[in-house]
Amino acid sequence: MEGNALPEGLSCIRRRSYLSMLTWMVIAGVVAAFLLLKYLGQVSRADARAWLAKGALVIDVRSEAEFQERHLPGAINIPLNRLSAEVSRYATNKDQPLLLHCLSGARSGMGARTLRRLGYPHAFNLGSYGRAEKIVRGQ
Repeated sequence: MEGNALPEGLSCIRRRSYLSMLTWMVIAGVVAAFLLLKYLGQVSRADARAWLAKGALVIDVRSEAEFQERHLPGAINIPLNRLSAEVSRYATNKDQPLLLHCLSGARSGMGARTLRRLGYPHAFNLGSYGRAEKIVRGQ
């Protein structure tokens, strides 16, 4: 073994440790980005209440089974995978304000983006079921 050279086994351990640390850093970055996008994409409580006062429809994009288990009063259930095809039955006017929610806020965020791409400029993500419930009930 020469000067600063590591035994072959220690060099391998050092590489594994680096890869493990790098893997965790990538995972943490992805999680942070997901959470940031999720929360930045949500409509504010004040704006959501203002849209509700203007007659916004509350759309629950969870599955039918999730909706049957519990749902907000007055909410319409259009599962995310059917949203593009079925939204026009409930919102014939594309200027109709739409407030979407799901269990965590991720599906409703995707749904709001999809609806804006389809020409619904007032489609917003209410976020999670718990957050939506507080907003709709005025808490």
